[in-house]
Amino acid sequence: VQLQASGGGLVQAGGSLRLACAASGGTFSGYTVTWFRQAPGKEREFVAAVFRWNSGRLNYADSVKGRFTISRDSAKNTVFLQMNSLKPEDTANYYCAASRTVIVSTIQSENAYAYWGQGTLLTVSS
Repeated sequence: VQLQASGGGLVQAGGSLRLACAASGGTFSGYTVTWFRQAPGKEREFVAAVFRWNSGRLNYADSVKGRFTISRDSAKNTVFLQMNSLKPEDTANYYCAASRTVIVSTIQSENAYAYWGQGTLLTVSS
């Protein structure tokens, strides 16, 4: 499966933006689909995940809980990340990743994911 991330841009602090991660060459059925981000000079970090597509289980990093919402659209084979109340520290390249084999204990580990999309850049100005 190939992943295509989109939706990044420049937004003021306090604003909102929605990212999308679309699958091609396959479907997301059975996959865990996850957003990671990497800020300049920092390591890549977990943001949010849809665990095993139809499980209904969503996971969030503490830093984004209450501000970000991850959702899925099976008909469009797409995962969305709605980001509200954005802060300058949310500035990063955002990557989507997918795996059929990740388990709960490894969901936040980038090494658990075999499929990656290209990054989409979010810049939040103060």
